[in-house]
Amino acid sequence: MKINKLIPNLGTEFKNREHIILRDFLALERTKLANERTLLSYIRASLYLLLGGIALLKLEDFQQIKFLGYTSLTLTVVLLIVGIYRYNKLNVKLLDFYDDIEQQSINEGSK
Repeated sequence: MKINKLIPNLGTEFKNREHIILRDFLALERTKLANERTLLSYIRASLYLLLGGIALLKLEDFQQIKFLGYTSLTLTVVLLIVGIYRYNKLNVKLLDFYDDIEQQSINEGSK
């Protein structure tokens, strides 16, 4: 079974049928930058969880809450994987969209 069938589609497939203008191109660039900013936010959150998990594990007087430290470390890895997966998924969509735009430019230039 493909992994894409297990994970729900978060967006729709969009094909550009019109000539792209500067405003649309700049919107694509903003989307790319927002995608990178979101990845950095995932990394920052996972680092905070990592630091919190290590701190909880180092507390010697609170042995009852060691499970929170291990949970935090597990969530660190999960959050990092989710962030990288979402970044790559949107990046692939953006690259496909850029390829469609370049193809349209080439086709219009040859007319």
